[in-house]
Parts: sequence; C-alpha cells; structure tokens
Amino acid sequence: MDIHAFLSILLYVSAIVLLIVFIIVGIKLITILDKVDKITDDVSEKVNSFNGAITTFSKAANGIANISNSVVFGVSSAISKIINKKTKEED
Repeated sequence: MDIHAFLSILLYVSAIVLLIVFIIVGIKLITILDKVDKITDDVSEKVNSFNGAITTFSKAANGIANISNSVVFGVSSAISKIINKKTKEED
C-alpha cells in the first residue's frame, strides 16, 4: 500500500464524515427554523390581538382631537367677532 492509496482512502473517509456532519447540521437547522417559525407566528398573533385595542384608542384620540379643534375654532371665531366689533365701533 503506497502513500497515494492511503491518502485517497483518507480523503474519501474524511469526505464521508464531512457529508454526515453537514447532514446532521442541516437537520438541526431545519428544526431550529421550525421553532423560530412557531415563535414568529405566536408573536404575530399577539400583535394582531393588540391591533383592536390600538385601533380603538386611535379612534378615541381622533374623536377627542376633533372635539378640541371644534372648541378652539369656536372660541377663536367668537374672540375674532368681538375684536372685529370693537374695531368697527372705534372707526
């Protein structure tokens, strides 16, 4: 048995071992990706459950903003009418 035959056998054995290691790592990566997929689905469901509450708060905030805008517009128009009457009386 010469050195070339020994090195070729060693190369084939190491290639087979490396292939087995890659297969094992691939299987482990697939299981890890399945777990990550389940976690992201759970997080997505929880975020979607909060969407209803967030939408409700958003609608309430928009309603309050509209009411406050109406009040401010009413008060400012009343003040401008009073100021305009006083300026017309002075003229």
